Amino acid sequence: MNTSKLILAWRNHNNHDWVPVGKLSYCNSQYIFEYTEGAKKLYKEGQFAPFSFMENLNEVYRSESIFPIFMNRLMQKSRPEYDNYLKWLNLTEETASPIEELARSGGIRATDDLQLFPFPTSHGGQYKVSFFSHGIRYLPSSYVDRLNDLDVGERLFIMFDVQNKFDANALLLRTSDPVEIVGYVPRFFSHDFNRLIKINGAQNTIVEVQKINQNSPSQFRLLCRFRTKWPKNFEPFESPLFE
Repeated sequence: MNTSKLILAWRNHNNHDWVPVGKLSYCNSQYIFEYTEGAKKLYKEGQFAPFSFMENLNEVYRSESIFPIFMNRLMQKSRPEYDNYLKWLNLTEETASPIEELARSGGIRATDDLQLFPFPTSHGGQYKVSFFSHGIRYLPSSYVDRLNDLDVGERLFIMFDVQNKFDANALLLRTSDPVEIVGYVPRFFSHDFNRLIKINGAQNTIVEVQKINQNSPSQFRLLCRFRTKWPKNFEPFESPLFE
């Protein structure tokens, strides 16, 4: 499943929310970046500053090579852990294009509050997206042990975390029997997953284990895939902030 567009999100420390501030796409051998309405709103509020060499919030930037802010989020092939890193992401050297790597890894750096997410598109009438389970480092050791014993293809189940004070749409991931928590759906997807569950029904939305990486950092431990029917007239990320 090839990715062609990513959403760049920035974490707002005032409310712990992730706000879309840009879109990165690859088309006709060009990388294209543009700011979203979310970035413009935050800029007017004095909370967000545009990136170096891309100061105009209304311009569409194009380049035959990936922009420096994203290049710095790719792992160098010379790094000794590069081969393991590709395995954790479930990619190969042939499939690890810059866009695919960033879509899977999120391009997270410890020095800032930016993260990348794939923009879902319909594949044969199906909504499919892969993601790493979030929050594993906060789980009790017994839950992590259960997580490490999961099998590829094993089904996981979604639970609504209705009293979550940071995210009203928060979704937990659990096993079947015994029931144990194995992390969270990334907050960026939780709103759309909630919408899809309501439209298609819980029985028609599938979350399954795509890969387990027992010796990886916790953010790459459990790779999942969410899939369901793509509803008629459904548009992902419907908030005006994404425009």
